[in-house]
Amino acid sequence: MLPENLLDPSLVLSTSTALDELTLEIVPEKILEALRALKAQKFERFVSVTAVDRYPMEPRFEVVYHMQSVARNLRVRLKCRVSGDNPKIASATAVYAAANWYERETFDLFGIDFEGHPNLTRIMMPDFWQGHPLRRDYPVHGHKYDYKSE
Repeated sequence: MLPENLLDPSLVLSTSTALDELTLEIVPEKILEALRALKAQKFERFVSVTAVDRYPMEPRFEVVYHMQSVARNLRVRLKCRVSGDNPKIASATAVYAAANWYERETFDLFGIDFEGHPNLTRIMMPDFWQGHPLRRDYPVHGHKYDYKSE
């Protein structure tokens, strides 16, 4: 199990443990600092980034990062809460290149802007698609399109 003092306390808002996996809620503005600190501690594998929509709560979104240290056989989860109005957070691609496609997927499906991402474009939905289908307020039956005119 990971020590709860894995990161500088000024980066961490809260900690919890479930199923022997540590979750650290990180100050959103300090996510890159937290990722760099983990990388320096041999968390060399960026497993994934995704989001959770807590609508109608505010902050609406949780951006969730899963990290692994293969060398130390350890895992940690980082969470950052971001506002539903203009949701954005710094791109992890500056620290882990593997974040690229995961951030594009999260952008496409939830509409979260990863600032500084080298190519933040749709990856799952067609370019003409309106909205973000994993948002809780997205129409259950989707939008109706005239595909012949596209």
